[in-house]
Amino acid sequence: MLYPRFEAIADPQEFDPGIGGFLDHVQRPNFAAFSAQASLDTGNGVLDIERVDGDGVLHPLDDALLQNIDTVIVIGFDSLRTNQFASASEVGAVRRFLSDPDHLIFVCVHHDIGEADALSPIDRVAEQAAEYYHHGDRTIPPRQGFGGFGRSLLAALDVPVINRFGLRPAAQFDGSPQPIVAAHALDRLGLLKGVDTFNLHPHLPHLERVGESVGKLDVLARQHVDVTAPPHPFVQASVNAFDALLQSRADVFPGALLVGDTTLWSSTAGGVASLRRLWSNVVTRERR
Repeated sequence: MLYPRFEAIADPQEFDPGIGGFLDHVQRPNFAAFSAQASLDTGNGVLDIERVDGDGVLHPLDDALLQNIDTVIVIGFDSLRTNQFASASEVGAVRRFLSDPDHLIFVCVHHDIGEADALSPIDRVAEQAAEYYHHGDRTIPPRQGFGGFGRSLLAALDVPVINRFGLRPAAQFDGSPQPIVAAHALDRLGLLKGVDTFNLHPHLPHLERVGESVGKLDVLARQHVDVTAPPHPFVQASVNAFDALLQSRADVFPGALLVGDTTLWSSTAGGVASLRRLWSNVVTRERR
């Protein structure tokens, strides 16, 4: 479907055609620009770890891993079908990590498209078709969800968030991303200073706060939905923007927890100049 985009890695004798190869040759390069800039901005190398590496070895978010680190970004591209959950020891380690006011963790999930199991078969097909035509990405099946590990971690930290839908963000007339709606008054770390846009990945999640998180997480930024795209169940006359970045309130953790989409760290969906400002703000933020 994307020919000839990946023709350079098509030879199965030279490139692993399985999940490991997909991660190494398709997914991980998307985040290389962020790692390079973070290293340049801080003078420190970026520790890039797969939770389960190519040999099947688990690298949990434990105290040993988090030692001498003040910034953690969890990229949640794990399929919901794999049933990955944060363990009690990982949750404990993250709580201890967040006990330091200088520490920051981003928990980033991706879309959850076609979640309609509670509907009748006819209504389920209708809703999944509406989502499919709205985002317009023919490589995405009717049902596809990511970020189970991140969602379980947030729930265990008592700030549950659901990554709903895959919404097409609005663009300006020149094809660049439309500006975000930022709550600068709530941006106590200055992470959005000089950040005007996010990106135009064609299916971004609405980060819905549920339960306790409504009173514990603030909406730091919203993105407008492309109203020229085919209609979507989420979009109504009074709702044409989705919650794109959440931040824990100052009295929830001594450190800061943020929730966003995984593509905030990717250089492949546009808006890179503005994203680079976000990346710099995160890694060069003032410490106490």
